[in-house]
Amino acid sequence: MALFRLGLLGAGRMGRTHLRALAGSDVLRVVAVADPLESARAAVEAPGVSVHADLAAMLRAGGLDGVLIASSSDTHLAGIAEAAAAGMPILCEKPCGLSSREGQAAAAVAAAARVPLQVAYWRRFVPGLRQLKQRIVAGELGELYLAACYQWDEQPPAASFRTRSGGIFMDMAVHEFDQIRWLSGQEIGALHAVAARTLSDPPVAGDAESAQVLCALSGGATGLVSLGRRFPLGDVCKVEVFGTTSAEECRFLWPPAADQAFLEALRLQAESFVRSVGGATAEGASALDAVAAIDAAERAARIVQNGEER
Repeated sequence: MALFRLGLLGAGRMGRTHLRALAGSDVLRVVAVADPLESARAAVEAPGVSVHADLAAMLRAGGLDGVLIASSSDTHLAGIAEAAAAGMPILCEKPCGLSSREGQAAAAVAAAARVPLQVAYWRRFVPGLRQLKQRIVAGELGELYLAACYQWDEQPPAASFRTRSGGIFMDMAVHEFDQIRWLSGQEIGALHAVAARTLSDPPVAGDAESAQVLCALSGGATGLVSLGRRFPLGDVCKVEVFGTTSAEECRFLWPPAADQAFLEALRLQAESFVRSVGGATAEGASALDAVAAIDAAERAARIVQNGEER
């Protein structure tokens, strides 16, 4: 079977991470990269990969079966609209917009163009989390009553990224909110949220240093989200799930194997996207899944800014 030809929009930190993850795939190849920065394009030049100054030029060059959007979050909606207009299936980095309104617009644009749009919530492709979800669905933990999700980074990203990311809830918590919905099969209801001050000098407006969210779920369970930007051991993610008959902890991103686990999940995600474009059942997050996570992130941010949810 011919390799799926993928065009990558964005050659920054996340775009280069996707390139590393997908380099060993026998299902797809990244054959083109677009980025407005010459230095970013130069960093990813490689045999068999064309480089372009923008998405329009990459699409005009042709030879693509789909597009992976890994540019900054504030450009996701525009990239989705442009790729959809060209009839390209789209795998877009989270959150596919900096507001639920933008997420809904992204879903509408893709639906109108009749192109697949998958949002890159890679946790859904971590083997350990998939096994945990199977156990939950099979009732092996009994009735679920708490899902606690943790994401702590070794150190904060650059201020230039933080100012465009939408803040800690939009940048980080959307992963946890999607993970809670996906694992539990329940929707996120009322929230309580707190955030710590920014420690960077100068402070990054609107981007807290750490944050915690407690949420009620539609099936009677509770969700907990814990976020932080400074963790001495390195980048870590884990989930703890408690049921009436059993409990389980899954440290799915943890040193020293964190990078390997992350890259594997990105590869599995992209390969699943390719299969879904070919007609297989979609396993990834839809744009509407992304909207649900964004909505929860927006509500958490408003609580921190304005007080209790109204």
